[in-house]
Amino acid sequence: MVVGTGRTAEAGRAFAPPSCGPDVPDALDDLENLGIAPDDLPDGLVVADEDGRVICFNRAASRITAVRRADAIGRPLERVLPLEDLEGRRWWGLTDPYGGLATRVGQPERNLLLPGGREVLVCARYVRTAPTGPVRRVVVSLRDTEARRRTERSHAELIATVAHELRSPLTSVKGFTATLLAKWERFTDDQKRLMLETVDADANRVTRLIAELLDISRIDSGRMELRRQPVDIGAAVARHIQAHVAAGQSADRFLVRIEHPLPDLWADPDKIDQVLSNLLENAVRHGEGTVTIEVASAPLKNQSAGTAVTVSDEGPGIPEESMGRVFTRFWRGSKRGGTGLGLYIVKGIVEVHGGTITVGRAAGGGAQFRFTLPVGAPAYLL
Repeated sequence: MVVGTGRTAEAGRAFAPPSCGPDVPDALDDLENLGIAPDDLPDGLVVADEDGRVICFNRAASRITAVRRADAIGRPLERVLPLEDLEGRRWWGLTDPYGGLATRVGQPERNLLLPGGREVLVCARYVRTAPTGPVRRVVVSLRDTEARRRTERSHAELIATVAHELRSPLTSVKGFTATLLAKWERFTDDQKRLMLETVDADANRVTRLIAELLDISRIDSGRMELRRQPVDIGAAVARHIQAHVAAGQSADRFLVRIEHPLPDLWADPDKIDQVLSNLLENAVRHGEGTVTIEVASAPLKNQSAGTAVTVSDEGPGIPEESMGRVFTRFWRGSKRGGTGLGLYIVKGIVEVHGGTITVGRAAGGGAQFRFTLPVGAPAYLL
């Protein structure tokens, strides 16, 4: 909070935001100069005067603390905000803003508890008449911790999932390599080949998981980079189907419908391959019957031109109550393996391209995923 110093007392009294008492502190002058009232701030703002009584209590502070503004104005700060640290000690008694060291300028942000055990993030600024003079104002900022706690829980779940997924292949790799090193001469060539193929497959699994983690990190931080090139989406679909056929799937299981001509699509070919691979693998593994892939031109929500790809199957589909969670982390449609991160990454890739993706029920009753990407050359090529 920046302290204004160039206003008269009369001018200070003329500015009376609804969240403050009749004597508004000079510490709010700069807010007025910017045309901002305390109630416009996203965080809770509480200001106490030189006597420790609350003279400003904005709407966000009232929401966070569940204390009415009328019940806060004019009361002692320590009663309006009876904060405790996580060990149950009274925070105002520990910090003593008015009687503590004269060189202190505030308190750094920390987690504290309100009555009832609700956790909030609190930081304070001490406004003094001189660098070591008495405290004239105590400005307290409050922030709800729920969003941060959700993020922390999500990170903890991600770590736990990754640890679980890594344990199995790494245990297998370690076990087979240790066995081969200790008893190499005792195994036949066929047994050695089988063990090494298992090690190779598990190493690939670890590599894929690490790649997923890197993708999630880039998506969450907004740092995913695209290398846009002309993409033949029809040829890309054909390549993925051929890979499934080579892996043992019947060619009759796939039905492809491609509209011609399609508008030029500029996208990152590796990322589009990742999206197609995930959606087709989900349809093959979790769905049943024919897997249908349709490619056609379709406008985006903003009416700009786009290319839509629809992948559907004839399996049991996704329950209606689960459709809102399909693109969240760790969602699994069945117990047939997987980390539950693939569709979260797919959504992130599509949105980074400026497209959209939806999930619904196919005509045959199975799951239907449809993503639409904007078409046309990038602006820097025009």
